[in-house]
Amino acid sequence: MAAEDPATRRVQVAEHPRLLKLKEMFNSKFGSTPKFYVRAPGRVNIIGEHIDYCGYSVLPMAVEQDMLIAVGPVKTQTLQLANTDPLYPDFSTTANNICIDKTQPLWHNYFLCGFKGIQEHFGLTQLPGMNCLVDGNIPPSSGLSSSSALVCCAGLVTLTVLGMRLSKVELAEICAKSERYIGTEGGGMDQSISFLAEEGTAKLIEFSPLRATDVKLPSGAVFVIANSCVEMNKAATSHFNVRVMECRLAAKVLAKHKGLQWDKVLRLEEVQSELGISLEEMLLVTEDALHAEPYSREEICKCLGISLEELRTQILSPNTQGELTFKLYQRAKHVYSEAARVLQFKQVCEAAPDNAVQLLGELMNQSHRSCRDMYECSCPELDQLVDICRKAVATALLSSLVWIGRALHSSCMAPRTRGKPLHGEGAIWGQIKLFSSGCHNCCGWAVPNQD
Repeated sequence: MAAEDPATRRVQVAEHPRLLKLKEMFNSKFGSTPKFYVRAPGRVNIIGEHIDYCGYSVLPMAVEQDMLIAVGPVKTQTLQLANTDPLYPDFSTTANNICIDKTQPLWHNYFLCGFKGIQEHFGLTQLPGMNCLVDGNIPPSSGLSSSSALVCCAGLVTLTVLGMRLSKVELAEICAKSERYIGTEGGGMDQSISFLAEEGTAKLIEFSPLRATDVKLPSGAVFVIANSCVEMNKAATSHFNVRVMECRLAAKVLAKHKGLQWDKVLRLEEVQSELGISLEEMLLVTEDALHAEPYSREEICKCLGISLEELRTQILSPNTQGELTFKLYQRAKHVYSEAARVLQFKQVCEAAPDNAVQLLGELMNQSHRSCRDMYECSCPELDQLVDICRKAVATALLSSLVWIGRALHSSCMAPRTRGKPLHGEGAIWGQIKLFSSGCHNCCGWAVPNQD
């Protein structure tokens, strides 16, 4: 199914309150009726955090929260973007002169990434204009990939306006590449699950080539996503790209240590593949080759036999050139151990033992500890949220409930209680916003307007 085109569904807009409201706002804004609507979801990564850009498989699922765009093609070459949220100002530009400012991660730039990605894929120089009204209910900067959902939505919008066709896999690959226009060096997980997700199953996403495999989660468990209410825009800071670079430098130093052609190596997975050894053995290599103290730029240059100028101009990205130290051991240890946990998680799901929830929960707990201690991508608020929830669950005698922390949100897996999820959709538990439970059918789709 992953090779198919994105689904097209015909709906009566009047029967869908959100679409109807969007249609009315579009008409008020642009003085016309939208021709079609496009949707792309957010996602939660169950396990496999920060390893997609290192070449390893991840295990996400889509959530029901999404980006929705109402679209009306126009005869001019003007691209007009508006948002239902007044916090995001209108934007207008010519469709044939797309400029994306990496120093300004404004909301419309994510739309421009998807638009430009389709334009460059087909080598087009003359594109039609369009009016677009965006409505999103994915909490921004929460770690649920609102920005990637907007990029995917924009790519599908542009493809639909042009009347061209691409498979879901092709769209995912184009959108993953095009989001880098804004300066983030992601690996493609967010865009892949946005297009390849299916209801009722998580997906094992593998890369080179991109492919998705169903992973059936335990039938006796539900997943609930909680927002810690701490925001982080990964394009607005260098934290994300520093982690990417630390992994790249670790891969090069490990490759040099093992006598490989290190200058061609970009990802930690490539080192393992070249050596032909297991992930467990790669952890031993990491212990042997790297030290826990941060590496200075000078020490990295000494390890690789290059000058500071070569490091700066040939390896470091523009937004990491100011970094003085890099933690190579911690990042490599997280990546190799997390990659192993993804495979173990899939194996438990396939075997479906009676204690599957407990086994998966322990893997998720290990993942959180590694994210917190080795990759340092957690935060105090999230760590506190995890601790509070564990204590609360113990009081409620739900001993199988386990939490996994992510940079800004937490996803919990719990045994199903009396056939119902622990909390209803959109419930508020203290200061924690609970978004959704379960896997959602969330590949991008265009909806022709039938009203």
